Amino acid sequence: MLALGAVTAAVGLALLALLVPAASVRLAPFFWADLVAFAGLAWSSARCRRRLNRRPPVTLLDVFQEHVRRRPCWPLLLFQDEVYTYEEVERWSNRAARAFSRRLELRLGQTVAVFLPNEPTYVWTWLALAKLGCPMACLNCNARGRALRHALGAAGATLLLASPELQAAVEEVLPALEQDGVRVFYLSSTSPTPGVEALLPAIEAASDEPLPAHHRAGITANSKAIYIYTSGTTGLPKAAVITEMKLMMVANLGRLCGLRPDDIIYTTLPLYHSAGLLIGLGGCFEVGATCVLRAKFSASQFWDDCRRYNISVIQYVGELMRYLCNTPKRDNDREHGVRLALGNGLRAEVWKDFLQRFGPISIWEFYGATEGNAGFINYTGKIGAVGRANMFLKSFAPFELIKYNVEDDEPVRDERGLCIRVRPGETGLLVIKITKNTPFHGYAGDSQKTEKKVLRDVLVKGDAFFNSGDLLMIDHERFVYFQDRVGDTFRWKGENVATTEVEATLAMVNFIQEVNVYGVSVPGCEGRCGMAAIRLKPGASFEGKDLYAFTGDTLPSYATPRFVRIQDALEITGTFKQCKGNLVKEGFDLNVIKDPLFFRDDKKKSYVPLNPDTYAAILDMKLNL
Repeated sequence: MLALGAVTAAVGLALLALLVPAASVRLAPFFWADLVAFAGLAWSSARCRRRLNRRPPVTLLDVFQEHVRRRPCWPLLLFQDEVYTYEEVERWSNRAARAFSRRLELRLGQTVAVFLPNEPTYVWTWLALAKLGCPMACLNCNARGRALRHALGAAGATLLLASPELQAAVEEVLPALEQDGVRVFYLSSTSPTPGVEALLPAIEAASDEPLPAHHRAGITANSKAIYIYTSGTTGLPKAAVITEMKLMMVANLGRLCGLRPDDIIYTTLPLYHSAGLLIGLGGCFEVGATCVLRAKFSASQFWDDCRRYNISVIQYVGELMRYLCNTPKRDNDREHGVRLALGNGLRAEVWKDFLQRFGPISIWEFYGATEGNAGFINYTGKIGAVGRANMFLKSFAPFELIKYNVEDDEPVRDERGLCIRVRPGETGLLVIKITKNTPFHGYAGDSQKTEKKVLRDVLVKGDAFFNSGDLLMIDHERFVYFQDRVGDTFRWKGENVATTEVEATLAMVNFIQEVNVYGVSVPGCEGRCGMAAIRLKPGASFEGKDLYAFTGDTLPSYATPRFVRIQDALEITGTFKQCKGNLVKEGFDLNVIKDPLFFRDDKKKSYVPLNPDTYAAILDMKLNL
């Protein structure tokens, strides 16, 4: 992030720009956009630092409470038919904080885990814990068993606040949690589980008067505010540390992208994820806007909700936009008030389809990891890009794209042991320098995993960079494009295969609804062979010859999937990230997989059912792939 001095620098650059000849600007057509974006980012960063450097510091909670004082009757939260004003949410959170303090005996710095679906309770619980100076661990509602118990332990949480909707998940681990010394409570009127208390009666009976300031004494910019868990697409989730400073910075992303106090933002993303909680809801806290919260995303009801609630800003992530484009077309597709879409993971072909179908919505794509120390924003609207590596940004948030050996799963180093920068147009691993302005706080309770994300001796001996684990490309105009994740890219026939590129190509096939591409091990072969799990469009059938011809025309031979697996539903996380772990593990094993499997047969020029004879020939290395 950017230091206070960045503001002075930005102003100086702006004055200098006035002296730049018009011809020079023509040679750099994005100069002004770059400068304006950088100045906005610098100002936002300085503003956050100025707030948190005060005594006492002004946190996002304080910013929210300022909106309560200024506009108490302004709606903060719309949920189904319910409306909660800023003042009502403030009062609910005061009651909850007093009940938590008295009944749970919470103390400053004590971590409390919340296991709640998207509902208003989540909002006032977050604020209540913030008023007590207690970090909130945001558990994934889909976590079960070992993963749920691990998540609690990772954040050091000794208290679990849960919803009765998740009763089965709670009761599954309850004996183990009691053994671990974790106390469990339901945030409801009654408890469905013997021995677990329901806290809502105590909350409703508590005073709604503001809490004394001493509850938050000692809070600083570096205090832990929230723990957000990685999606868990591979292995057990890790608890990323979100400090008060980072919370404030991320909440300002909406403002940087044009979020205004009169906006109504539609959040269908889970609040246990940083996009929904920090950018969506946190963005409303920052600017004083209204958030429409939905329990779960529904493609069929999305635009009806936008019209019902007069939505002006929508959030997206992952494949959400593709789901919207895959719904049946309606005559009123363009009848809505949405002016802005904010999110990440939007592929170029879906971007174009979305705009063509739903109208000229301003799309602000960004790139960043929950635990990351910097990111990019596509402030020019360049289709397919995640941002720009402009000349100003790099001076204050240093980053590099370095050569990466996919097969060895490590950066390529020169004879000095240092990493090698890639050239424009080449794919490289994104690493971001760890500095005072761009700190990396890592993961709670796991120093080894934190250290694993730090790459040392990158440009000079002794330096340290955050390893994003993502492969990006910067073109000759300095636009940044996401290519793939390190674990997803695989090597075959001596070439690197980017799964996202293959997925984007296969998604154009008329009978494919969704696709997930990955690499599988084949006996006697180096690297991993391409395989695609696909879900067919309703009423469509798999056309092996058509797919063979299409992939032959659109993909290089090394990137063409040799195996296809037909599934009724593709496994995804709560934030629409595709899960590849189980698919890779099962490979093309006929003894394990019950789904229809197909093999690319070059003789028949078609994808044909994988039969036992062909499967045996592959295992015996008698069939050349």
